[in-house]
Amino acid sequence: MIRCLPALRALSIAAAIAGASLPLTSGAVENWTSLRGPGEQGVIDDDTVLPTEWGEDKNVAWKIAIDGKAWSTPVIWGNQIWVTDADEGGSRLSALCFDKETGKELHKVKLHAVAAPQYCHPFNSYGSPSPAIEEGRIYMTFGSAWTGCVDTTSAKVLWERTDLKVNHFRGPGSSVYMHGDKLFLNYDGSDGQFVVALDKETGETIWQTDRTTDYNDVDDKGVVEREGDWRKAYSTPRIVATEDGSEELVSIGSMAVYGYDPETGRELWRFDAPDMHSTGSMPVVGDGLVYVAPNELFALKPGGKGVLDDSAIVWRYKKVSPRRSTPLLVEDRLYVIDQGGILACLDAKTGEMIFIERVGTTYSASPIYADGKIFLFDEEGKGTVIEAGREFKLVAENHLDGGFMASPAVSGNALFLRTKTHLYKIAK
Repeated sequence: MIRCLPALRALSIAAAIAGASLPLTSGAVENWTSLRGPGEQGVIDDDTVLPTEWGEDKNVAWKIAIDGKAWSTPVIWGNQIWVTDADEGGSRLSALCFDKETGKELHKVKLHAVAAPQYCHPFNSYGSPSPAIEEGRIYMTFGSAWTGCVDTTSAKVLWERTDLKVNHFRGPGSSVYMHGDKLFLNYDGSDGQFVVALDKETGETIWQTDRTTDYNDVDDKGVVEREGDWRKAYSTPRIVATEDGSEELVSIGSMAVYGYDPETGRELWRFDAPDMHSTGSMPVVGDGLVYVAPNELFALKPGGKGVLDDSAIVWRYKKVSPRRSTPLLVEDRLYVIDQGGILACLDAKTGEMIFIERVGTTYSASPIYADGKIFLFDEEGKGTVIEAGREFKLVAENHLDGGFMASPAVSGNALFLRTKTHLYKIAK
């Protein structure tokens, strides 16, 4: 079902397209538009200078309690910072907006009441998918429960969808990806798996494409023999440019990585990885390669056709695999941290290990780069800052109460950190 309020659709298509992507420019980044920020890589390659030291009594500009349980990353546009939220039982879905400078609450939007929430594993949350924001609009998803768009000035719902359904089996996780006039979303559940493109102006479906992987889990009588864990996934898709100048949507599902035509949804290629499932890592791109991190990390060439064989794989690395967090590409180095707190720095072209180091306990949040430094956040609340280079050089270790599941956001020279219980602005 699509519910759309025509009177609130005053935002012009031209303005929407203009705000869909934010190139990196000189001066500090002001708008953190999605899960991985401008450029979708977690890399801030400009004049931003972030604090390297903080704590409950140091460099905290403001701190706000968030009552619900949600692991989504904050997004920022102008003076507004938005977070999605859900109660622990998943029956109430909402969005909160705060003044970026003062922390004052500007909007509290009740989005949807869920009569019968699906099961969600205690490790996960009903509000784990991250939103995307542009001038005048924020796009949010809670997986099968609700997907919609809110006017950031009036805080009114412009359109909503409650008909995109799969059984997430352990709760939702895939975030919104915004590109041009479209929103792309992965739905990989135990009972159905597909990718969908929505018109971001109206919420209407442009195309929907089912996954084609054979999960090899159905017996001769049509009974599924393995648990739904082998069909579900939590990754977020992204657009990749190929050598011939075309674009394709790279999407990680369970047991396969796919390339789709972003205009039609036609499957262009698929690489099967039978041991891969439940990944939450987002694809990373650079130097003509796509880096994906399911049960192992590998680099592949986009632009293929049909079912790809191992010739599409440039290199593999199995020792450290960031199934929850997304790798970080800085120059010719790829930094990956696994859920056990092991950080590896790899040569991005060859996959050769440059160094490996334990930096924390357990990790779900993705690292970011700014001002020659890498920032990492673990589930116990530790924030580690290291120099970006070919040697491990520790800059600082910090701590906030609550622990990190959400990835960080940046605006100006400030970090915006969401712990399990609070939202912080960290600034000198």
